Amino acid sequence: MLRTILGALLPMVVTFLLGLMAAWHHDFGQKEASILNRMVLLYAVPLALFAGTVTSSRAELSQDLPLVMALCVGTIAFYGAIFLLARLAFRMPMGISALCALTASAPAVPFVGPAVLGDLLGRPNAAIPIAVDSLIINLTVVPVTILFLALDTTGRESNGSRSELQDGDSSAQPRPSPLAFLSAKIKETVREPMVWAPVLAFVIVLIGFRIPELLVHSLYMLGHASGGVAIFACGIVLASGRIMFNWHILFFVFLKNIVQPGLVLGGLRWLGYGNPTVSDAVLTTAIPAMPIVVMLALQYRVVEAEAASAVFLSVIGSVITMGIFIALTS
Repeated sequence: MLRTILGALLPMVVTFLLGLMAAWHHDFGQKEASILNRMVLLYAVPLALFAGTVTSSRAELSQDLPLVMALCVGTIAFYGAIFLLARLAFRMPMGISALCALTASAPAVPFVGPAVLGDLLGRPNAAIPIAVDSLIINLTVVPVTILFLALDTTGRESNGSRSELQDGDSSAQPRPSPLAFLSAKIKETVREPMVWAPVLAFVIVLIGFRIPELLVHSLYMLGHASGGVAIFACGIVLASGRIMFNWHILFFVFLKNIVQPGLVLGGLRWLGYGNPTVSDAVLTTAIPAMPIVVMLALQYRVVEAEAASAVFLSVIGSVITMGIFIALTS
């Protein structure tokens, strides 16, 4: 079992450490990490999401409804609960609360799902949970996080502008209505390639249109680079500061690595389900946090070191926690 876990997760750890070494060796710095981040968010991830989604079919997405429902509840409902916890109990800003919720609820399935679940469940068996959870994450919690980050960032800039103009002239343009402001931010979010690419692919799947395999295969060259480049950039960001171990970070890593898959396991067992539904759902949610958390933290310039530390600790900790959940579901 240890060989299986290491074979699935060791590439993530090694790539993270390579990013750290590259930064310590001064081959890459924060500026280069931002450039890599831009490439990943605008090109690599959208291509990977589009290609991975259009290769699915309506039959695959509908043949295992208990798995679909378990992943929906385990991701979307858990995201909502953690967002409210961070916002109301911890009094965190809206954007940071959204990043915390994304860290705790969204496994890195779109990035490393084929490598991790392919080794653990077998390539054919892993196709459905990878496709389903990738769609759930990229059609719901990722766009919502981007929207909250955009709203929070604009709110901070607006507050700063108001404080600077308190003693200035009164010719500043009036603020738009809340509805117009929200509408503008939603449009801005939808224009992000990482949002509209999987939506477009999902529509193509629903209408039953099949894109030629040769064309889809041509998208994978850059798309397959998304996971490795994103994790490498996380290592660079982490090296520019230090690994942080405050209780907030450890708490959200605990939620991601242990509480989320534990709730999915307990809920499915309580409802009377067995394998392969239980093993597919639990091992999918037990995958560590998404490196896109760090990409978004870089893009919106919030809690960058904390986000990189959380993803790093989630990846390292998953070597142990995934072993536990493999044993519990086998």
